[in-house]
This record gives sequence, C-alpha cells and structure tokens, in this order.
Amino acid sequence: MRTFKRIAVAVALSCLAITVAACGATSQSRSDQAGVDNLEIVVGNTPGGGYDTMARQIGAVLESEKIASGVRVMNKPGAGGTVALQDIVNMAGGAHSVMTTGLAVLGAVITNESSVTLDDVTPIARVLEEPMIIAVDAASPYRSLGDLVKAWKADPSKVTAGGGAIGGPDYQQVMLLAEAVGINPRDVNFVTYDGGGELLPAILGGKVQFTASGYAEWAEQVDSGQIRVLAVSSEKRIEKVDAPTIQEEGIDLVFSNWRGFIAPPGISDEQRDAIASVFEKLHKSAAWQDQLQTNGQLDAFLAGDEFAKFMDEQQTTVEGVLTQAGLR
Repeated sequence: MRTFKRIAVAVALSCLAITVAACGATSQSRSDQAGVDNLEIVVGNTPGGGYDTMARQIGAVLESEKIASGVRVMNKPGAGGTVALQDIVNMAGGAHSVMTTGLAVLGAVITNESSVTLDDVTPIARVLEEPMIIAVDAASPYRSLGDLVKAWKADPSKVTAGGGAIGGPDYQQVMLLAEAVGINPRDVNFVTYDGGGELLPAILGGKVQFTASGYAEWAEQVDSGQIRVLAVSSEKRIEKVDAPTIQEEGIDLVFSNWRGFIAPPGISDEQRDAIASVFEKLHKSAAWQDQLQTNGQLDAFLAGDEFAKFMDEQQTTVEGVLTQAGLR
C-alpha cells in the first residue's frame, strides 16, 4: 500500500512538472510571438518632440494598464527618422520592437531618397490624429493669423517658419497654408529642426517667426504663456487651445497629422496581429482616451491591411505637396 502511494505521488509530481514546464513554454512562446514583453519603442527623433512625447505617454499607459510589460523608449535620431527606419529593417524577424511613424517619416523617406522605405517594414497600427497649431513666441508682434499672413505675403523671405523634417507634417502644414493664402510654396523660407527640443529656443530667440506643430508637443509652453497659438488646423476648435480655426480666419484649409507604428519585416502574421492587439487594447483603454483628450488629439485606430493601404495613400499625398514646393 505504501509502495502504491509512493508511486502515485511520484506520478503526480511528474505530471505537475510536465504541466508547469508546458505552461512555461506556452507563456514563453506567447511572449516571443506577441512581442509584448520587453517591448522596445524606437523613436527616430531627439527627445522632446511629438513622436518622443507620444511614445513615452503610450509606454506609461501600456505599463499602468498592464497591457505590456518592460516597455522602453529608445531615441535613434537622424535624417528625419530614416536612420531609425534602417535599424528597424535590419531587425528583420524581430517581434519585440516597433517604431513610431507618420507623415514626418514618409516625407523624410522621399526627400532623403532613403534606401529603405515603408514598403520594407510591417505596418502595425495608426493610433491617433492631431490637428496642427500655428504658433509664435508670446512676444511676437503677430497677434492673429491675419497679422502673420499679411507680413508673410508682403515678404515671404523675412517671415521664417520652423519645424521638423522637410516633407513632414509641420512642413506640409506651412506649405499648404502658403498656397491657401496665395504665396508660392517655393518662396517659403522653412528651417528644419530635429524635434521640438531644438526648435523651441529658435522660436523664443526669434530665429524663426512661427511654427506649425501638434499641440501636445507645445502644451507646456502654451499653458505657461511662452508660446501663443494663432490658429488650429482642425474643422472645429480644440478644447484645450484658446484659438480660432484657420477656416474661421477666412482661409479654406483643414489639415491633420497622424501617428502610428511599424515593426521589422519578416515577422509572421500571428506576430503582427499580436503586436497590433497591444495597440488595440491601448485604443480601448480609458487611460489612453483621457491622454488623447489632454493632448488635444483624436483617436484614429487603424490596423493591419487597412493601415498599410492608408500609408500608401498618404505617400501619394506627401509626394504631391513636395512637388508643389519644388522638391520633386
């Protein structure tokens, strides 16, 4: 009888060991497949810019809502994001890294004639849209968008605009605004900066007269009174910003930026869908919706093949803007 009990206990322990090992293997397999543990978010710009701010806010929500663990943000600036894009392409098959993307990256790929493009990566998801703000230093003589446009039309060379990479959303907003008010985009004096951290001193120091950017990037400076917002590019006013829309100022123009994520090439459909599910859970979380509202941004979740199609369409749009500006 005792022998039987010893055998039974041994069998039970053996089964338990097998079960635990199997569970561990399953857990590890899911982790490797989903890429949600130790997730690296690569930002192709310096700290302080719109992509960097978004990445860090998303990382915080993913952690606090227990959607993903071990999330870290890595800045790999250079050439408007194409240096980071090359790194992502070099990570072929890796399912633990994603990179921020959007209009700025699309524009940089085109203008830098990058050897790698968004056709070389795996589209994951679009997570937000944001209207742009037209902003100046608080000490600027331009008290309204009308004041700015009047001076700009009188001599485009003396009213310098500052923003991110050529072809990015800041650049596109400025060029579209120039065209809308009758200024030849080829006459616009636009100076590029690698992120808001570099652009802010230029605005406050008078090196550039105005900028176009997302509110979230300048929220602190707007709220503190360092930066004055002249107008917003959305159809309706932004709750967080005390400024009219561009249309309210008599200019027929509506424009919005978007941001999302891409992953390395060579991952399986299952891995792609698992990573996308992380951002879908983010999209459904109350914490992220609150963050979007705080930033004056809009939920614009789009994943998989639909996101891939959207990026193709956006590339055509960006190429058109760059052609009008004489860059193609």
